[in-house]
Amino acid sequence: MVSAGDFRNGMTFEMDGQVWQIVEFQHVKPGKGAAFVRTKIKNVMAGSVVEKTFSPTDKFPTAYIERKDMTYSYNDGDLYYFMDPESYELIPIGASELDDNFKFVKEDMVCRILSYKGKVFGVEPPTFVNLQVVKTDPGFKGDTATNTLKPAILETGVEIKVPLFIDEGEFIQIDTRTGEYLGRA
Repeated sequence: MVSAGDFRNGMTFEMDGQVWQIVEFQHVKPGKGAAFVRTKIKNVMAGSVVEKTFSPTDKFPTAYIERKDMTYSYNDGDLYYFMDPESYELIPIGASELDDNFKFVKEDMVCRILSYKGKVFGVEPPTFVNLQVVKTDPGFKGDTATNTLKPAILETGVEIKVPLFIDEGEFIQIDTRTGEYLGRA
């Protein structure tokens, strides 16, 4: 059991039959009245974020989220297969459990699989990935305005903005949380 007064960012707990994760919290002690805890919590199964206020004495059962590193193998239609590195078992995960940032993942990358009581609800790709640029327009001499970007298609098929000096065939590093170019790999 965890009390609302002990909330910390990233904690998970059960409430109303759902699993919630604390995104932000703030202990508030007004001049008049009782103290309370203002939170922004995320439903880990549905992905929705809500703001809720708790009394510091409210108690909730702790929810233990299992996080396991698995290797992405291949996809077949709407199913994406991940291999457990210990048992070499292939686990299918539906496309609905994948976030938008999964578009930066290619075969044989290690991802973190999130599950609760055996039910997979999310896949976290690596934070930084190195991908090859397969198509981009050439940058021309004289196009040297500060921070000018051009579109580039990566080996996974996703299009991002890169600086003018990046050419086809180069490997670049991308932050999967924001989808932004970080630098040459």
